[in-house]
Amino acid sequence: MTPIVLALAAFLISALLTWVVRNYAVTKGVLDVPNARSSHKVTTPRGGGLAIVLTYLAGVSALFVLGWLPSRTTGALLAAGSVTAVVGFWDDHASLSARLRFTAHFVAAAIALAALGGMPSLSIMDVATLSGWLAQTFALLMVVWFLNLYNFMDGIDGIAALEAVTVALGGAAAAFISGYPAGVSACLLLAAASAGFLVWNFPPAKIFMGDVGSGFLGVVFGVLAIDAAIHSPVLFWSWLILLGGFIVDATVTLLRRLVRGDPVYLAHRSHAYQRAARAIGRHRPVAIAFGAANVLWLLPFALLAATGRFPGEIALVIAWLPLIFLALWWRAGFAEEREA
Repeated sequence: MTPIVLALAAFLISALLTWVVRNYAVTKGVLDVPNARSSHKVTTPRGGGLAIVLTYLAGVSALFVLGWLPSRTTGALLAAGSVTAVVGFWDDHASLSARLRFTAHFVAAAIALAALGGMPSLSIMDVATLSGWLAQTFALLMVVWFLNLYNFMDGIDGIAALEAVTVALGGAAAAFISGYPAGVSACLLLAAASAGFLVWNFPPAKIFMGDVGSGFLGVVFGVLAIDAAIHSPVLFWSWLILLGGFIVDATVTLLRRLVRGDPVYLAHRSHAYQRAARAIGRHRPVAIAFGAANVLWLLPFALLAATGRFPGEIALVIAWLPLIFLALWWRAGFAEEREA
């Protein structure tokens, strides 16, 4: 079985499992009821990301057995992904304390780094080198941030799943250019599993991803980024570029809320994408805009960085600048209208 055939099977299995999880959520009352902080208006089942989790972890195991994925990548994805998914599933059913969630997130990130053998040294414009304990600390915090920002950005129909599909496909293209077939396989599988869920989550969503899915995708992207850097440091810049839409919106919003003195762990609707969805009055255009930006704007810069012929740091700055401008334009992190 080739990775492409496995990916096609993953798409079908994920779509089927999402239907099963949706029925389970409705039966067990695992529902997202709209409130003042919600971007949706209809009570909707949540936790559908479990379909992505089960499909991807099974697929990763198959890739390893078939010899398409090295043991370090397999171990990191299975261990860190499982820990994150269990905590997310638990949180979807009974809200956990912020302390418990963050502790589990750091444990998952540490497990991922240990399984991968640590973050490799990273040269920055041939001026500075990130290595040793600084590199490991950076990688640990990065994975934890990816895990949480993906949860923050999963606030309107389809956006998180479409982000996963487009970013994973971009990661596969970058890995192909860099001659890393294991990276191609892992990314194609993730894109397929996410696409199967997207069938049910595309606006108007019939089921939400939930913490079980958003946290899982965040930690998986963190693992894949570090794993790619181990193969070729230039690929690390490609991953940061590809994830730029989510990273920039979430980070600008967080920094603005910190400056305002807001409790960052409380739910809110001040992300740029949430403001855009309210202004337009629909979720679909905003989700599609993020996906289109990934493919038409971020992907070319990511591939340019993957060739190694253009400094990835410069490609990242050029690619991110318009995103930062848009986040500020949409007043990401500013007080919501009814709070001002």
